Amino acid sequence: VQLQASGGGLVQAGGSLRLSCAASEVTFDNYCRGWFRQAPGKEREFVAVIGWTDSSTYYSNFAEGRFTISRDSVNNTVFLQMNGLRPEDTAVYYCVGGATTVEVQEYRGPWGRGTLVTVSS
Repeated sequence: VQLQASGGGLVQAGGSLRLSCAASEVTFDNYCRGWFRQAPGKEREFVAVIGWTDSSTYYSNFAEGRFTISRDSVNNTVFLQMNGLRPEDTAVYYCVGGATTVEVQEYRGPWGRGTLVTVSS
């Protein structure tokens, strides 16, 4: 399912940002959540996913070690902490939900409102 992302902005290379993904409907309380991104002129790609029952996490290679996905179960919000940002991380970031982490990783749309992250060199 498509969810609303927020928290993007302009940051210098090496800086950090934290993106948020809140589910406005209680229906999505138990959904796994994940992040995708789409850079200008490129295909949309998977970034990270977190399970809702066991908090298992999976990352793409480029995110491993720099990005951390976490959740706030009380407020039904998922975060993507991004450190050591690079110009190639510039993209619109989207949040999605699914019944399983695999379903999230294989998500193909529809897409909600993303949040733009711009990393300057």
